[in-house]
Amino acid sequence: MGSSILLVLFTLMVMLSISYEPLKWMGINASHVPETCYHHCNQTFESSRQCFKWCQELARKDEYKIYGYPYSTNTRRVLAVLHEKGLSYDPITVNLIAGDQKKPSFLAINPFGQVPVFLDGGLKLTESRAISEYIATVHKSRGTQLLNYKSYKTMGTQRMWMAIESFEFDPLTSTLTWEQSIKPMYGLKTDYKVVNETEAKLEKVLDIYEERLKNSSFLASNSFTMADLYHLPNIQYLMDTHTKRMFENRPSVRRWVAEITARPAWKRACDVKAWYHKKKN
Repeated sequence: MGSSILLVLFTLMVMLSISYEPLKWMGINASHVPETCYHHCNQTFESSRQCFKWCQELARKDEYKIYGYPYSTNTRRVLAVLHEKGLSYDPITVNLIAGDQKKPSFLAINPFGQVPVFLDGGLKLTESRAISEYIATVHKSRGTQLLNYKSYKTMGTQRMWMAIESFEFDPLTSTLTWEQSIKPMYGLKTDYKVVNETEAKLEKVLDIYEERLKNSSFLASNSFTMADLYHLPNIQYLMDTHTKRMFENRPSVRRWVAEITARPAWKRACDVKAWYHKKKN
């Protein structure tokens, strides 16, 4: 009996002395920290203080890495999700104006030459919407509930508006953002013929949005979701252009835009100085 107790104590001492070792016997994947790790601490681990300390250390060790550019709409989309979830990340700057995305060193990371690129340990993801859904799914119990999949109906409604953003809203607003906001960064002239033609198409889309938002606080439901977040990057740029009037002339759209652009997570996603300051640290 005495030898059995000594064996148990010895085993516990070994387990407690190995840094980060709980991952192996707790069955925890680094991408699930902190939810899975903290849940395990609350449920089964006797030394809660030590367990939580491990979780915090693990979260810092396995910080997400993002290759991106702080002025990029697609980079900002992913940053918004990270901030809504209260997650940290390590920014790696790919200067699009300097042409870093075309260099062999970056093409080896993403052959398509686009940002962002998201690294979670050995997992590499591209495409901002895919990255956003991955983060929101892995950390579904943390921060803002961006994916409202409580029922088939709510899932269908949200997926529908996410698709509308991708296929109806984004192509038009991306063109307007490029012509009026991004081109000047490259020293290029805005093509106002393209702007006028694109705005005429956007009018019809925003009319549909106005009708929807008369009866709903947000697009997919009465709470902020990924469907709303996806719209933010282009809207933010367009608020500093002549196209702003198209959003302001529609009361429900204006109210919606004001609410989503005022979110603290979005303001942090647009903080260019924070991106570079974080990199220095």
